[in-house]
Amino acid sequence: MSTLLTVLILIASVLMIGIVLIQKSKGGGLASNFASSNQIMGVRKTTDVVEKTTWTIAVIIMVLCIATVAFMPKAQVQTSVVENNTKEVPTANFETEALPVEEAPVAETPEN
Repeated sequence: MSTLLTVLILIASVLMIGIVLIQKSKGGGLASNFASSNQIMGVRKTTDVVEKTTWTIAVIIMVLCIATVAFMPKAQVQTSVVENNTKEVPTANFETEALPVEEAPVAETPEN
């Protein structure tokens, strides 16, 4: 599902690039070619349609991005390698023999 949504985001992004290139910029843009008064849609209406299409595609991209996050597969919780190894290795029961403690000779203090 997330792959389908990712492909839809890419298609919407390419459409957004095309719409942005059509918009009227400081130099004119492709929308300025429709300045003829015989056209059904004049320059002003073309600019409005292009601007509304830009905002619509931007909203579509945002919704698709949020939906993609919602449908992403959840990460599986894995134990660490150290935890896996300590579970498999049995603990050895070592018995140690206590060594005798040698007492240090006590120095006698001379009494006066």
